[in-house]
Amino acid sequence: MTKLYANPYDMSAIGFYFETAEDYSAKANALRNAHGDPVEEFEIDFIDGEQIDAELAKAWGINQCNFPAFLVACENWNEGEKTKFIIAVGECSYSFDPDKDQPDDLDVDIYECDSMKELAEQFVDEGLFGEIPSALENYIDFEAIARDLSFDYSETQIDGSNLIYRCG
Repeated sequence: MTKLYANPYDMSAIGFYFETAEDYSAKANALRNAHGDPVEEFEIDFIDGEQIDAELAKAWGINQCNFPAFLVACENWNEGEKTKFIIAVGECSYSFDPDKDQPDDLDVDIYECDSMKELAEQFVDEGLFGEIPSALENYIDFEAIARDLSFDYSETQIDGSNLIYRCG
């Protein structure tokens, strides 16, 4: 389960850990500063959970207003949806409204490859460059194809996997 921390901007108040929006509401409503006044503003920090959820929190830019939707995404999205969001929003600066948008709506091509050369080899194997006669297969310059691909594709690491992506 994902654990967050509500760190009050009021220096005389002590923050609290929470795992659900309901838990946050109950603790935030009860919190008072050193003068007995209610505390209204918090910085929300990711504390514990899966590595991919930590990366999702960074891309999401969790804050006091959007953390409930983030917690829903952590619970309900699969790893592929989280990865797509992290790349599209965190790397490509796409906008995302959790009330209207779904991760599958994001236009991003993602390949799990160790290098651009490996992606070039995969594209040739899949026939992206057309039928290659067997007599010419040994003469394909995969490094040159990889250099060309690097103009349109970028690399990142998410949850320990090397990914190559292209934003649409």
